[in-house]
Amino acid sequence: MKDAPPAAQPALSPALTAPALPQNILSIQSWVSYGHVGNAAAVFPLQRLGFEVWAIHTVQFSNHTGYGAWTGAVFPPEQVADLIDGIEARGALGDCNAVLSGYMGSEGTVAAVVDAVRRVRVANPGALYACDPVMGDVGRGVFVRPELPDLIAAQAIPEADVVTPNQFELELMTGHTVDTLEHALEAARALRERLRAGGPRIVVVTSLVRSGAPEGSIETLVVTDGGAWLCRTPLLPLDPPRNGTGDAIAALFLGHYLRGGDAAQALSLAMSALYALLQRTHVAGTREIQLVAAQDEFLKPARLFEAQQVG
Repeated sequence: MKDAPPAAQPALSPALTAPALPQNILSIQSWVSYGHVGNAAAVFPLQRLGFEVWAIHTVQFSNHTGYGAWTGAVFPPEQVADLIDGIEARGALGDCNAVLSGYMGSEGTVAAVVDAVRRVRVANPGALYACDPVMGDVGRGVFVRPELPDLIAAQAIPEADVVTPNQFELELMTGHTVDTLEHALEAARALRERLRAGGPRIVVVTSLVRSGAPEGSIETLVVTDGGAWLCRTPLLPLDPPRNGTGDAIAALFLGHYLRGGDAAQALSLAMSALYALLQRTHVAGTREIQLVAAQDEFLKPARLFEAQQVG
């Protein structure tokens, strides 16, 4: 008995023959198994925006430290370099479009992140580096090791193209008091001068509360070479403030900026998405931000808060 001829393979649709590949982001941050901070707050929004995310975790904890108790381990800085070695061995670093960093728990981790950025740029000189300089916050003060703010300012900031400090971190890095819009602009411009020459030099100031702003509001300011824009949303009564919002806004801004190349538009879309995320969290009454429930808002927020040019 003769073998039956092989079945004909179905023809691929022309739309599927040459798909556009997504951009790739290397994200080096902490990780929690329960809840959403660090990479657990940044990876999914970026994926929802259409990016491939190569996540390297600097720690793995059961939950964020705001609960006061947790389990897990801090990974040695050498592990970051080891994982970069493995990605490089695949010949993939040239396909990396951006590096995103967040919490850095030790001096060695700062150096490892900076080395990773430099290695990516050797393979792809056009890759951007977005640094979320996690150091502290209003009310809590500095909550990282005391040597880290100076190390981040000296080593990571000069390599960065985009930096996303909150108001407290902006004051800490510049020595400026930020209590008015004019003072915020002055401090952001001072920080811009320390970013990587030749890059877009974008400063995004989050959680801005200042005199002259409408009561019951919170703002984010973006300052670029082309001007400055302010985006304002209502301040939701979340007590305690939810962890992971800074990680989420850094990821959302970077993602929208990579998609459109417009800092003002990226600010508007990121802030609108964050507001929707926090609104869902407030309505749900949960301690953890409702990242999955709000996923449709990341790409197309239902309520858009426009960015207003201020300088």
